[in-house]
Amino acid sequence: MSEHGIVHLVGAGPGDPGLATQRALDLIARADAVVHDRLVSPRLLDGARERAELIYVGKRPGEPSMPQDEINALLVERAGRGQRVVRLKGGDPFVFGRGGEEAEALTEAGVAFEVVPGVTAGVAAPAYAGIPVTHREQASAVAFVTAHEDPDKDESALDWAALAAFPGTLVFYMGVKRLEAVAASLIEHGRSAAEPAAVIERGTFAHQRTVTAPLGKLAKRAADEGIEPPAITLVGAVASLRERLAWFERAPLRGRTIAVTRARAQASGLAARLAELGAEVIEAPAIRIVPRIETEEVGEAVSRLVAGDYDIVCLTSPNGAELLYEAVALEDRDARAFAGTAIAAIGPATAASLLERGLHADIVPPRSIGESLAEELLEHGMRHKRVLIARARDARDVLPEALVNGGGEVDVVTLYETVGEQLDDVTIAAIAGADYVTFTSSSTVRYFCDAIGGPARFPAKARVVSIGPVTSEAVREAGLRVAVEAEQHDVDGLVEALLDDAAS
Repeated sequence: MSEHGIVHLVGAGPGDPGLATQRALDLIARADAVVHDRLVSPRLLDGARERAELIYVGKRPGEPSMPQDEINALLVERAGRGQRVVRLKGGDPFVFGRGGEEAEALTEAGVAFEVVPGVTAGVAAPAYAGIPVTHREQASAVAFVTAHEDPDKDESALDWAALAAFPGTLVFYMGVKRLEAVAASLIEHGRSAAEPAAVIERGTFAHQRTVTAPLGKLAKRAADEGIEPPAITLVGAVASLRERLAWFERAPLRGRTIAVTRARAQASGLAARLAELGAEVIEAPAIRIVPRIETEEVGEAVSRLVAGDYDIVCLTSPNGAELLYEAVALEDRDARAFAGTAIAAIGPATAASLLERGLHADIVPPRSIGESLAEELLEHGMRHKRVLIARARDARDVLPEALVNGGGEVDVVTLYETVGEQLDDVTIAAIAGADYVTFTSSSTVRYFCDAIGGPARFPAKARVVSIGPVTSEAVREAGLRVAVEAEQHDVDGLVEALLDDAAS
């Protein structure tokens, strides 16, 4: 928190978190408070600091909402405390986002502010629908219009004759409920009823829907299809290009809803991969990783590692690789502490985590399970070998028992524990409609079932996707059926297996 507060009026983009700017992400990560709207992606809010306050001021159709004057006062008050405030708005703050009003209020109060433009829905939603708002042969101009008013009222700010005569593409925001009146007004003032038009619901979201029709029939077609806000309406010749240029609908996981149950810190990578493939992703972190590296047990193990007392160090997860390195760093050491010690990683993901820290895994088994790692190590001979296994609390004892039976001198050190996370009612309700639920460890299975109220409340139509046989066994123990099991027991393998199943 600084002595002098500041408000950043930040455009979050229209829905897809990948469209947020780097400047927006940086400011969210540094904010003391994030004041956000309804359509802001939860994945953007996940980037806020743990101590940052998240304040919802969104407007839901037909429900009470915070008046704009109160939002303005909130921004002024928080900045007056010396806070760094991010006012996170869907789309662009200065394109029908009332950012101009907020900027005026801040100016009048003497509060410093910055504007961070965002991708506006009027451009992004048509683009995701395969409709360019301009085209050298079909539209040399584009007009952005708010349709959130009664076009028949005397004080209408819209000049319908001018809009009907506009030589280019018309893009209407917030016009679903007024669609019939908008089309009628345009046609009445000279726009052709046969002109191509489109309505795009939830633009850039995985469940985006697009309806096209001649302008005169668009309202009925949208009503028949049940199109609801938020939606963008586009009128112009460029709408005819959709059939040829629609690219978003071709994504392999388009229309699939997938729940990701990994710990929040790890879920974003998998969630982003699935979203890029067209899925609607529900982040439902069932577990949380709690580091336990500042203990006497870990300190002693690190001291022995530095002294060269171990012949082999075994890492059984990317979390373990990361936390062991952090434990070494706490002793003012770096990768050189591992000199002369062979490093065994349970799989490619763990090996990759080690490599990020300048450590090369000497041993990586063909299958990412404890049994396979034990077999690989035993083939190298374990008699009188001194082994450190750095892992989670309550991990399976398959590896240490096998190495001890093979003649090894084994120390097991706990670097972290996995605890359950609560899921809010909104997330649990969303999970009920999932097509897939992904599990990447036994603990995610157990804690996910606890979080939703038991296996009996597992979503009826959802197919279970397991990262490997150990996780699959936990699924079956919970009374659930494994529909898909990855052949390669890491995130890449899980995604590949899910894609194969979705295509079948």
